[in-house]
Amino acid sequence: MTAIPDLVGRRAVILHRPDDGTQRLVRQLGLLGLNAHVQWAPLDLQATPADIVLVDADQGWPGLLPWSGRPASVPLVALLQSEAPGRVAWAIAEGALAILPKPVAPSAVYPALVLAVTAHARAVETAVRMERLEERLRMRPLVHAAVRAIERAARCDEEAAYAALRRAAMKRRITIEQTAAEMLAGVIPLSEAG
Repeated sequence: MTAIPDLVGRRAVILHRPDDGTQRLVRQLGLLGLNAHVQWAPLDLQATPADIVLVDADQGWPGLLPWSGRPASVPLVALLQSEAPGRVAWAIAEGALAILPKPVAPSAVYPALVLAVTAHARAVETAVRMERLEERLRMRPLVHAAVRAIERAARCDEEAAYAALRRAAMKRRITIEQTAAEMLAGVIPLSEAG
């Protein structure tokens, strides 16, 4: 079962023109334990730190959010009244992970925040995992070269050379790719893998 994130104490920035609807949203966020700030200007996370951003997708423009064109650095919830495909597409392109229909119903706020926070955490985990895998993939030629070097030095077959490389990596508690790079650089002697 997925753990429900704790929202208490988080900072929410609402990018929306101040009106009665935003005041109700601020009140509901307060009841959920969040600190809310309303502004209708481009977001600068240095000046206005945020853990969650809620943005008026009906009126949003390119440059309103600091991560345009990149993955959102915080969970993003779109506040949307329009059914216009262009507005929905803008919200998606900016990284919205949940939608709160306007006028906002208080009962819809908590589920939208939980969904956005959970989806953002998963996206961050996936990006980190992908980065690690891509790094390992880039280093595969080094593993291949190290296996070949061990084969020659120890006069063994590929399977035995790979097993020796794996043992050396486990002994040092580093990845096979790091071990291969260090062997090829002469930091780890080939004899240690044999």
